[in-house]
Amino acid sequence: MTRSDIAELRYAVGQLRRSIGSIRSHYGDASMVRRLENDLERLTIDTDELEQSPPPEVPRRLQDPIYVPDSKSDEAAWMGAQDEGLGFHSRPRTT
Repeated sequence: MTRSDIAELRYAVGQLRRSIGSIRSHYGDASMVRRLENDLERLTIDTDELEQSPPPEVPRRLQDPIYVPDSKSDEAAWMGAQDEGLGFHSRPRTT
């Protein structure tokens, strides 16, 4: 984990702390608010532990490449297919 990853995590925990503070000001000492504060405290502790003694990194698994042939595909396979999301309705296909 890089320093920027830790900084980003700390920033997110800080934003969460501010949000929970805002929720507390609206709902007071409700049990749900106390649980959120407890979860936040656990996140803070885990972030500190992760920064001070990170576990070994998991090696990244490289994915096998997907080969796409350069040859022209069979246009007949696409006849009658819907052109959804392209901004126009079904139309006769041209070659």
